[in-house]
Formats: sequence, C-alpha cells, structure tokens
Amino acid sequence: MRTAVILLSLAALIYIALILLLFLFQKRLIFFPSSGLIASPADIGLKYETVSVVAGDGVRLHGWYIPSESDYTVLFFHGNAGNISHRLASIGLFHQLGLNVFIIDYRGYGQSEGSPDEQGTYLDAEAAWTYLVNERGLAPDQIILFGRSLGGAVATQLATRYQPKALILESTFTSIPDMAARQFPFLPVRLLTTSRYPTIERIQQIDTPLLVIHSPDDEIIPYSHGRQIFEAAPEPKQFLELQGTHNEGFLTAGDGYREGLRGFIEQQIVVESD
Repeated sequence: MRTAVILLSLAALIYIALILLLFLFQKRLIFFPSSGLIASPADIGLKYETVSVVAGDGVRLHGWYIPSESDYTVLFFHGNAGNISHRLASIGLFHQLGLNVFIIDYRGYGQSEGSPDEQGTYLDAEAAWTYLVNERGLAPDQIILFGRSLGGAVATQLATRYQPKALILESTFTSIPDMAARQFPFLPVRLLTTSRYPTIERIQQIDTPLLVIHSPDDEIIPYSHGRQIFEAAPEPKQFLELQGTHNEGFLTAGDGYREGLRGFIEQQIVVESD
C-alpha cells in the first residue's frame, strides 16, 4: 500500500510539473523565429524595396515590398517558423500572378525588433496594413490578405477590423487551444493556453470573399481544421484542396495550387498574368 501511495504521489508530481512547464514555456511551443536572412527577392530575379514600419507599441519591423504592374497588393503573413527570406517561392508565385507583394517579419523574426506574442503579431499586422494605406496610398479594396499557418490567424484578425478585397487562408488552425488539445490530450491545455488565436470564431465575423486552402496530408495542422474554418465562414467562399505536407503542400500541388489561386483572384479582380 505504501509503495502504491508513493507511486501515485510521484505520478501526481510529474503531472503537475508538466502542467507548470507547459504554462511557463508555451510561447516557445508556438513561435520559432529565425533571425538570419538567407536570401532576398533579388536571388529569384525580383526587384524589391526594404521597408521599415513601426508598430503601435513602438517596435520596429522589417519587410519587403516587391512591385509588379498591378494596382493590387498581397499582404503576406507567414507561419510561425523562419522569416521572410524563407518565403521566396510564394513571393515569386504571387508576382507571377501579376500582384505586388508586401511581406513583413513579425517582432522577433528576421530583422524585426522585439519578441513575438499573440497581441504583438496583431500590432505588427496593423502596422503593415497602415503602411500600405497611408504610405502606398492603397484603398482597402486593393489589398488581398494572405496568411499561411499561424499567419492565417493573424490575417483573419486583421480582416475583422478592415475590409480587404479578399482573404486567403492556407493551412490554418481553428485555434491554439484546439491545437494544444490535439498535442497534449492528457493535460488541461484549454485552461492553460494564454495564446488563443481564435480563427474559428473570427472567421464568422468577416465580410470579404474567402479562399481556404488545406491538404488532407497535412501532418501538423489537421485537414479538419481547414474544413471547419470553411464551414463556419459566411459566403462568398471557396475551398482549394492541396496535396502534400504542411510545409511542402503548395509546392507539391504545383499547377493545381497556382491555378486555384489564379482562379479565385481573377474572380475578385482583373489581373494580367505573365
């Protein structure tokens, strides 16, 4: 009996320790920034401008503006790892579709100051939007929001505040608590998570054309999350199914991905494609 009590006590201590560790270090399980830029748009033959914007709390952010001949610009929010220099393939694709691209690094990523957290990423998105409207002179209906993975949650929050031309969400989760519950089903993570990113709730508030993109082969964010986001969103909306893994799906899908994007975008605006 005494041995059983000791073992139960030890198990309880381990369980409590796991809860404490998860609570204290949860940001490190969400954000994986990389500070060094490994390339630039010039490496894929594109002209670009280095842009510096300041978020509402004074944090200075670094980004790139890649011009095209279009009146429309994609405001690109990337995922939770790496930095903007790891997104050249997507930047090149949007440029091929005839669109300007503006991409920023969240605080703590690339050459941006600070350290990332949920509210900070929202301030970063707001600063990027303000730059396009105030400095570039764009009307809201000249801006297409694109978010991949974590960036989809950031883009959705921004779309609840403004009225972009369209919103594109690729490989995006319903919420951080939903993701945490999948990863740690034996812990009370819904009570512990301080980062929420409630995309599934916010998507119901948007009033803009929506394209949801997801792969059944996504090993990080379940395909069901993409379907739930799509089902919860108001019309008009479209769903594009990818093939391949979370990080490679848009590459694996190839022409199907490119033409799916082109078709959706051309429904919203007239784009001269090269």
